[in-house]
Amino acid sequence: MKYHDSINKANKVMTLVVAQLNQWCLPVNPINYAVSYEYCKNKKPVLTANIKRLLLSGKAIDGFFMEQLYKDHLLEQSQFRDDIITDLSQLFTQLHDNCQQSTSGAQHFIEQLDVNIPALMSHKKSEVKIAIAKLHRASSVFKKQQQQLVAQLQQSQIQTKALEDELEKVRQEIYLDPVTGLYNRKAMSKHVETWLSEDGERGIAAIVINVDHFAQFNERFGGLIGDAILAKIAKKVASYVDDSGLPVRSANDEFIVLLPDVDNDLADEIAEKIKQGVDKIRFVSVQSGVRLPKMSISCGTSEIQYKEPLNQFINRTRKIMQDKESVK
Repeated sequence: MKYHDSINKANKVMTLVVAQLNQWCLPVNPINYAVSYEYCKNKKPVLTANIKRLLLSGKAIDGFFMEQLYKDHLLEQSQFRDDIITDLSQLFTQLHDNCQQSTSGAQHFIEQLDVNIPALMSHKKSEVKIAIAKLHRASSVFKKQQQQLVAQLQQSQIQTKALEDELEKVRQEIYLDPVTGLYNRKAMSKHVETWLSEDGERGIAAIVINVDHFAQFNERFGGLIGDAILAKIAKKVASYVDDSGLPVRSANDEFIVLLPDVDNDLADEIAEKIKQGVDKIRFVSVQSGVRLPKMSISCGTSEIQYKEPLNQFINRTRKIMQDKESVK
């Protein structure tokens, strides 16, 4: 039981949670229950605000949205962060120690040179022999230190590569949608924040793309085929975006393409090309070979206004798309 609730209190909250999920037309599975529990408890204001914002926008709460909330607000990542910080700290300490050892060894060798070079100039053979012996010992010690340093640096490189690989995997989990491979909303916020930090007046265009009648398609053919269809549409959408743009899966049946330094006219042209490209896709079930219904998308475009919040910008673009569709 969360927050050490009493049995009676937990039962009351459980009743509220199930009722809330029924109101949202969502099944009582572990992820939905956990998110709804936090919403009913009202202990996570950001999670609550995200749910209320979606409800106010008129969009239905679906499994995709609940999974995103679960990952963003409930999935424990503190242990991973602690492990990564510990590993990085140890790696930096090793590199620092290696640099100090190298500096100390080089300094000692230079001091031996400074001390013994005058003796090498002596006319006394005994002094020359002693100086040569000392330099030989200093050289041997320095050589051994350098060999140890090379071995330590090689080990550090292996550790660095392992950390980079681990961080890349986590980065994909944090910023990529697992079904389509597109960026998610967290990545979208991060990219926009970076773009605007570079130039507060930077122009950004958005294309909001909605897959038409996808809920009915999912009900008819099931979630696995629905995910395959979304992945194929996502691949087509991404093909029209160059390296500077950002294709995002923002909702269960919605994609957003963000285009920095692009005006609305060009965004309209890109949106039309994406629409035509998706219209040409033919979907066939791999298992049965049955041709699936043709899919279509609806698009809306707009440009970000000066100091406009990202959510407001996206919601405004969604409304443009909805208004266009209502006129048809």
